[in-house]
Amino acid sequence: MIEVLKLEKNFRVARHHRGMLGALRNLVETDYDVVRAVDGVSFQIAAGEFVGFIGPNGAGKSTTIKMLTGVLEPSGGELRVAGLSPRRDRLAHTAQIGVVFGQRTQLWWDLPVIESYTLLRHVYRVPEEAFAAQLARLEQLLELRSLLDVPVRKLSLGQRMRCELGAALLHSPRLLFLDEPTIGLDVLAKEAIREFLATENRERGTTILLTTHDLSDIERLCPRMILIDHGHVVYDGAVEAVRREFGSERRLVVDFESAAPATLPDGVEEEEHSASRLVLRFRRDRIAAPALIAWLGERAPIADLSLEEPPIERIVAELYRRGRP
Repeated sequence: MIEVLKLEKNFRVARHHRGMLGALRNLVETDYDVVRAVDGVSFQIAAGEFVGFIGPNGAGKSTTIKMLTGVLEPSGGELRVAGLSPRRDRLAHTAQIGVVFGQRTQLWWDLPVIESYTLLRHVYRVPEEAFAAQLARLEQLLELRSLLDVPVRKLSLGQRMRCELGAALLHSPRLLFLDEPTIGLDVLAKEAIREFLATENRERGTTILLTTHDLSDIERLCPRMILIDHGHVVYDGAVEAVRREFGSERRLVVDFESAAPATLPDGVEEEEHSASRLVLRFRRDRIAAPALIAWLGERAPIADLSLEEPPIERIVAELYRRGRP
């Protein structure tokens, strides 16, 4: 679905000289520095994949997305989306993609949502019967029925984001680009958006590329992630593989029916010890969780337990710190 090979994007930035002489020089001539926002990025995404595309501010994520959607022309490299060049084949390309940018809207601010949808139907030239069927499906999945006659400006942020997703999918695109779709949303609104996206990918086979700073979105939705930093791909692979390699420390909270064991096996650290509770830290490469739980259960009856993985934020920070290729 997406083929990117040694993709580059350079920007010319005016250089401003300091001091009085520099200010005079700025008046008569302009020097430029070249900033390489994307520097030789390569990856492939198959049809039906759900991929997280993440990195710190200024890493090159948004620039890459803009080239994939056809907003920007690459400075170098090769780029194909569903066999098309996003810039050269722009009309055909935009007909097969949907885009949601969390900070921007594609809905008309003072119009009811349904009127924006009707206008978009004509923009994308969607047949009326196909439009009605897709709208009915989106109404149900995104709970839009009560929102369609409301002007966009009167919607809450969570309601507007559901309507934005509906707008992006009205023409049944093969590929969906999402840039911070859950930014600023409360917990319930985030979960509703995530559930819908998982359903869209699973049941319709829509390829989804998700850019986000909320790494819980990645954990919840994406089997694979691509990390980019300073215009380079730092990691491209399974989320679970990253967790296994860089998130080896786990946390086990155990409540016992009676007194907690006084001793622990080698390789296990005690974080908290009360009368009937233990909070333990251990590395997965030194001891397996089932073996540790069995060892504890032999010494005292277990009432309840929870196994906690390290937050993915910590894992990603470690990835960047190491600079893994």
